[in-house]
Amino acid sequence: MRIPTTDQMRAWDAYTIEREPIASVDLMERAAGVFVEWFAGQYPDLRRPVHIFAGTGNNGGDGVAAARMLHQRGYEVELTLCDFSGRPSADFSEQLRRLPIHGALTTRRMSLPAEMPAVSAAAVVVDALFGTGLTRPLEGHWAAIVEQINRLPNEVVAIDLPSGLFADQPTTGPCVQADKTFCFETPRKAFFFPENADRVGEWSFGSIGLHPGFWEGREAADNYLTARDVARIVKPRARFSHKGTYGHALLICGRRGSMGAALLAARACLRSGVGLLTTHVPASGYEILQIGAPEAMCDVGLDSDHWVAPPDLEPYSAIGVGCGIGQAASTAQALKRLLQKARVPMVLDADALNILAQRKEWLQYLPPASILTPHPKEFERLFGPAPNSFERNALQRTKAQELGVYLILKGAHTCIASPDGVCWFNSTGNPGMATGGSGDVLTGILTGLLAQGYSPFEASLLGVYLHGLAGDIAAAHRSQPGLIAGDLADFLPQAWKTIADAE
Repeated sequence: MRIPTTDQMRAWDAYTIEREPIASVDLMERAAGVFVEWFAGQYPDLRRPVHIFAGTGNNGGDGVAAARMLHQRGYEVELTLCDFSGRPSADFSEQLRRLPIHGALTTRRMSLPAEMPAVSAAAVVVDALFGTGLTRPLEGHWAAIVEQINRLPNEVVAIDLPSGLFADQPTTGPCVQADKTFCFETPRKAFFFPENADRVGEWSFGSIGLHPGFWEGREAADNYLTARDVARIVKPRARFSHKGTYGHALLICGRRGSMGAALLAARACLRSGVGLLTTHVPASGYEILQIGAPEAMCDVGLDSDHWVAPPDLEPYSAIGVGCGIGQAASTAQALKRLLQKARVPMVLDADALNILAQRKEWLQYLPPASILTPHPKEFERLFGPAPNSFERNALQRTKAQELGVYLILKGAHTCIASPDGVCWFNSTGNPGMATGGSGDVLTGILTGLLAQGYSPFEASLLGVYLHGLAGDIAAAHRSQPGLIAGDLADFLPQAWKTIADAE
């Protein structure tokens, strides 16, 4: 699913108005109806009052239309019009004209923040001051009303965007702190970054029927990874296939005291659908891997405690390296030789990334289209700090292009940056996955998918989505606080089935 920029969103609206065709005020009417359907599902109790604060632009027009529709449904609605500019949009004015003359819809107009009305403590407050059209930080009267809304103890719902939030750049001014946000057609990029979590709250989106033809011949720099996207990637398994059909993966993982990382990666790789798996571990990990992952072969390295040399790479169709290997000097040299020898797709995680962060000149040895999976601190060690998530995302995109790799930055909405500069934000996963070993599971999944013949692009999208989906299913069965990394591997079969059922 494409994530349009603010300019693209505005152009998409205009394209729909022209090509459907539909009047802009009627498109606004349609958008308000979609919001009201969502709102009624969230707040079905008609006895709970609703207080809408509307600006005089098109977002305010959405709020006025929503007030009328909620009133018609039987809600007790109060509408406060914040008219600080005296320049209402044409569609806002038309929505005002459509308000009922008689009935229980209370409407008042504010020309100064000091005229802020009393708000019932039981009311749901709806923010419809500004949407995507904001071009500069809020100040003056607008900043004052936002601060007053934020001081209210009420639950706050934002239409399209919390007022003051920028969709495509860092937000520096005051912003409504919404508990829930409902936006039109697609999510906005700002929703995926942690500094906006308290501004956006729990977000949802719904289609207002914008014309699909807008995207013909156009691309989006950012996308939202959904079940529909990954269902197209999954390869069917032929009846007469065999284990050789699905590749032979190599995982180079573990050291004494960190063999659990190797085991987690191995279990996940096996559940990814790979035909054969060999784990290359120090001698101290032999029994652990043979007992914990009996379906995998175990190749023992030259040292009892650390990885010190690459094995023969000829049998393998994909390689994963880094989980729990440590950063000993001999291990670092082994990694360098591996990068120089490898001729198959690779996944690099954890200590493999930490070693490269200390020896950045070795980045030149990365095989083309390798997959790197840093968490935020590993990313910072590799590429340096960024002042905010927008700039970190820009840096991620640039480094993926410069290095010719798939750069997967793990987080609440794990982001995949591809060598062509396009990013994908994941839709699956939950806070229960914030536990040691989750990244090892992802490495195993990605390596297994590569071994089966999925391209690095396909493996990145499918692997990240599967990883999060397994976490969601595990959390539903075992709770978020009780979730451990091993649960992710255990629930991978259900994740695969969920994707198959969605096709």
